Amino acid sequence: MKGFKEFLLRGNVIDLAIAVVIGAAFTNIVNAFVQGIINPLVGAFGAKNLNAYTSCIKGPCVVNANGQVTSGIQLMWGSVLSAVLQFIITAAVVYFFIVVPAAKFMARRKSPEEASAEADAKEVALLTEIRDALVRQA
Repeated sequence: MKGFKEFLLRGNVIDLAIAVVIGAAFTNIVNAFVQGIINPLVGAFGAKNLNAYTSCIKGPCVVNANGQVTSGIQLMWGSVLSAVLQFIITAAVVYFFIVVPAAKFMARRKSPEEASAEADAKEVALLTEIRDALVRQA
């Protein structure tokens, strides 16, 4: 039971759970943004919905009264474009409103000892590079 508790409290599991919850929460917002703003903007140049953008291959597409294609092959590239836009918008929102502020918060939260240890590690790496350069010159 102790191992399971350590697994659950490990940072990666908690980060993953937060990512899933936040992603699900933003899905409705992003869908509303794409359907309420992006689609009408695209609709100003053509169809009112990105899903309406299609192409037919292997002859003309014949659509029956139910909206089903009865002949030809219909490629619905508008729905793919809509999904790509939703993904990009979701990624931008998550990055700018979650990742960047969290990184700034974590940077401020570092203890002076961690900052000193980081500086020491950088100094050791720099001294190692200098040593190696001197060895190559000799």
